[in-house]
Amino acid sequence: MAADSALLLSLVEEYVSGLQDSKAKDTATAVKNGEFTVLQLVEALGLSLTSSQPHTRARGVQLLSEVLHECYGGLTEKEVEVLLVFYENRLKDHHVITPPVLQGLRALTKCAVLPPGSAVSMLRSLFQDVHVQSLMLTERAYVYNMLINLMAIREAELKGLGPDFVFGFVQSMDGERDPRNLLLAFQIAKGIVLRGYDLGKFTEELFEVTSCYFPIDFSPPPNDPHGITREELILTLRDVLAGTPRFAEFLLPLIIEKLDSDVQSAKLDSLQTLTACVSQYEHKDLAEFLEGLWASLRREVFQTSSEKIESAGLAVVTAITSCLSRSVLNSDSEDSLSTFLELVLKDCKHHLCEPDLKLVWPSAKLLQAACSASFRASCVITAAIMPSLIEQYTNRAQCSQRRTLLEVVQKFIQSVKTCQTSESSEDSVFVAFRPSLCSMVFSALTETNSSLQVTACSVLTSLAQQPGLLLDSDIELAVDHLTRLLLTEQDHTVSVAVVECAGALAELHPAAFISNFIPRLKTEMFSQPRDQDNNRAESEQLSHHAVRQRCLSALAAVSIKPSVVQESTPVLLQVLSAAHTGGFSVEEVVLACRSLQRIAEQVPDSEETGRCFHDVIIPRLLSLALQAALQGEDGDRSPLLEEAVLSAMVPIISTSCSRLQPTLALQTASRAVSLFLDGDVSFLPDNSFPSNIQLLKQQHSWTQTQMVCLLVGCVCSLPRSVEVPRVDELLSALEEMSCSALHPLSYTSAAKCLSGLLNKKPPGDSLDSRIHSTMKRVCRELDSSSSSVHTQAFTLMIWVAKALLLRYHPLFPALTDKLFSLLDDAALGPLAADGFSLLMSDSPDILNRGCHADVRIMYRQRFFSENSAKLVQGFNAAPQEKKPNFLKALSNIVNKLPKQVQLTELPALLSLLLEALLLS
Repeated sequence: MAADSALLLSLVEEYVSGLQDSKAKDTATAVKNGEFTVLQLVEALGLSLTSSQPHTRARGVQLLSEVLHECYGGLTEKEVEVLLVFYENRLKDHHVITPPVLQGLRALTKCAVLPPGSAVSMLRSLFQDVHVQSLMLTERAYVYNMLINLMAIREAELKGLGPDFVFGFVQSMDGERDPRNLLLAFQIAKGIVLRGYDLGKFTEELFEVTSCYFPIDFSPPPNDPHGITREELILTLRDVLAGTPRFAEFLLPLIIEKLDSDVQSAKLDSLQTLTACVSQYEHKDLAEFLEGLWASLRREVFQTSSEKIESAGLAVVTAITSCLSRSVLNSDSEDSLSTFLELVLKDCKHHLCEPDLKLVWPSAKLLQAACSASFRASCVITAAIMPSLIEQYTNRAQCSQRRTLLEVVQKFIQSVKTCQTSESSEDSVFVAFRPSLCSMVFSALTETNSSLQVTACSVLTSLAQQPGLLLDSDIELAVDHLTRLLLTEQDHTVSVAVVECAGALAELHPAAFISNFIPRLKTEMFSQPRDQDNNRAESEQLSHHAVRQRCLSALAAVSIKPSVVQESTPVLLQVLSAAHTGGFSVEEVVLACRSLQRIAEQVPDSEETGRCFHDVIIPRLLSLALQAALQGEDGDRSPLLEEAVLSAMVPIISTSCSRLQPTLALQTASRAVSLFLDGDVSFLPDNSFPSNIQLLKQQHSWTQTQMVCLLVGCVCSLPRSVEVPRVDELLSALEEMSCSALHPLSYTSAAKCLSGLLNKKPPGDSLDSRIHSTMKRVCRELDSSSSSVHTQAFTLMIWVAKALLLRYHPLFPALTDKLFSLLDDAALGPLAADGFSLLMSDSPDILNRGCHADVRIMYRQRFFSENSAKLVQGFNAAPQEKKPNFLKALSNIVNKLPKQVQLTELPALLSLLLEALLLS
C-alpha cells in the first residue's frame, strides 16, 4: 500500500509540477488496473487543489478530469456523487479552472450510475456560474456534449426544469459561431422541439437563437479535417425550424423575407425548409400567411430560370394544399383551403387561355401541384379549369395550340391520379368531362399533325389509367384508332407512341386487344402487297415491310397479360413458320424473334406463362429450326438457317428457361438433351422428322450441327438447382463437336454450351477430371503443328477458361499459363491477345447472372492483380514482332477494369504504354 501511495503521489507531482502530460495516461491506467481509486487520487491531489495558485489548482483538476475521461465507466454512484459536489463547487472558482471542470463534468454525464437529481443540480450550477460564449471552442463543445448526454439519459429530470432548461440552453448557445459547435447546438435544439420539452415563454427566444443562422451560408475550407458539411448544417437546422408548429408565427414571415434574396441557394433552402415545416403544421398555423406565401411562390415559379427552384416552389404549393386539406370544417370556421385555391386560380387560370404565351406552363404547373395534393383540391381545380381547357381546344385551329392544351390536360390527369383514393369511376373528378375528353383525344388521333397524334396517345394512356373512367365502347374506339395509325402512319415518332399506348392499354383492357387488335395485325402481316408496275411494286414492298415491323413491335408491346400472350405468340410463331416458304424476309423473322424475346422478358412469372413457353413456344422453335436444318441447302434456303435468325432464337429460349419453375425447367432440359443426344423428336409439333437424327455428330451437314446454339439456350440458362440430365455424356459430345466441327457457329456454340455447363457443375472430382480431359485434348491439338483445328481448339480453351475464371476455380491458372504461352505463337498470338477481351467482357447470351451462372464479385480485378506482372514480363522478354500481342492482351484487360482500378494501376504500366507507342 505504501508503495502504491508513493507511486500515486509521484504521478501527481510529475503531472502538476513537472508538467508531464503523459503522466495522466499512466495515472488512468493505474486506476483501471485497480492500483488505487479515483477518490484516492482526489486525496493525493489535496495540496494541488487547495493551492493558492489558480494555475496549480487548474492543473490538479485537469489531471482528475483526464483520468475520469478514461475511467468513468468504473465509478460507483457514491463516487460520482462526491465528484459532482466537488466539480460544482469548482465552477465558482477562478476562470482558469473552468475548462478542466467542464471536461470532468462531461465525463460524469456519461456515467450510467448518475445519482437521481444530479442532472438538475449540475445544470443549475452550469447555467448560473458559467458564461458559455466567453469560453474557448473546446470548452463550449464540452458544455454542448454535456447537454446531449444528459438529454439522452436523464430526459425526465431535464423536463422537470420546465422552461428554465430552454432558457439556460438559449443563453449558452447565443452567439455561437463555430460550425462544429453549431452542429451540436442544433442537435440539442432539435431534441428540445421534437421531444416535447416545455418552451414556455421562451419559444421566440429559442427560435431567434437558432433561426439567426438561417439560411446557412457556411462553406467548409478545402481539406477540412473536421468533415462538417454545409448540407449537414442545413438539414439539422431544418429539423429544428420544422420541429414544432409553435415556430410558425415567427418562421413563415422570415421565409417570405428570405425568398426575396438574390442568392439561389438561399431561395432553395427557404423553399425546402418551408415544405418540411408545412407538413407538420395545421391549417390555423398557415391561415394568416397564405397571401404572402402565395405571392412569393407565384413569383418564384413564374420568374425563375432554375429548375431546382421551380420544383421546390411547386413542392411547397403541394404541401400547403395538403396541409389545408387536412382541416376539418366546422360551421363557424373559415375554409382555408378554398381561400388558398381561390388565390391560385385567380392568378393562374386566365393564363391557360393563352397557349402561345410563356406563362401557360408555369400556371399549369402551379395548378397541377395544388391538384395533386388531395382529392378535395383536385375536385375544386378540375371543376374550375377543365371546361375552359375543353372549350379552348374546340375553338383553336392551330395544331401547336391544340397540342399545348392537350399536354396541359394530360398533366392534370396525371396529377389527379396521384391523389385518387378510390377505384370507383363515380369518384373520379373527370367523370363529368369523360365525353368531352374522349372527343378531344379521338379527334386529335384523326389529325394529320404527327406531334398532335403523339400527344393524343399520351393523353389516351393517362385517361385509361384513371380507374374505370373509360367505357368499353371508348376502349374499342381507341383500339380502332391505334390499329389504323399503326397500319397507315409512316412517321416513326407516331408509331412509337402508338405502340407504347397500345401496350399500356392492353395491360388494363386485354379483351379488346384479343378480339380486335391482334386479329387485324395478323391479317395485315400475312397479306401480300398488290402487284403493280416495277417502281410501284418496290415502293409497296418497302411500305409493307415497314407495316410488318410496326406490327411485330406492337404484338410484343401488348403481350403482358397471360391471356394476350396466348393469342399473340401463335401469330409470331406463324411468322417464323411462313418464312420457310419465303413469305417473310430474314430481317422480319429476326424482328419476330426479338418480339418473342421481349415477351419472355416482360411477362409475369406464373405457371400459366411458364407452361406456354415450355409446352408451345420452345418446342415450336426447335421444330421450325430442325425443319429448316433437314431441308438443308437444297432449293430455296430457309431464312431459319441464317445465323442472324438462330442467334435471335437463342435469347427467347434462354430467357424463358431462366424464369421457368424448377419442374418445368427440368422437363425442358430433359427434352433438349434427348433431342440432341438421341434424336428424340416425340415432343416436337408437326412430328414428321426421320428417326435417325444426330445433331451433335460433326459428319452431318452444318445446317444440323449449328442447331447446337439452341441447346445453349435450353440447358445453360437454367437455375443452378436444376441438374441437367446425362450431363457427362452431353459434355463429351460437345467437346467432340468443339474440336472437330468445321462450321464456326457450330464449334463456337458447342464450346459455349460446354463452358456454361462446366461453370455450374458442382465442385468435385467429376468436374476436375472433366476439365483435365478437355484441356488434354485442347493442348494436344494446339501443340500439334499438323492439326487442322487450331482455331476450334483455341475457341474451346478460351470459353472453358472464362467459365472457370468466373467461379474462381483452382484449375484456372493452368489455362492462363497456356493462354500466355500462345501470345508467343506466330499463328495464334493475335487470336490469344483477343481472347483476353472475351475473358474480361460480359457475355450477353451465356455465363452471366441472368443465366444463373456462378459469377464471383471482382473477378476482373483479381485476374488483373494476378496476371498483369506476367504480361509485363512477357512483353519485355518477347521479340519485337511479338510485343504487340502482349500489349493488346494488356489493353484488353485494362479496358474492362472499373475506372477507379484503372486510375490506381495505370501509373505502374505507364512506362510500358509509352514504349508501346514506338511499335508499328
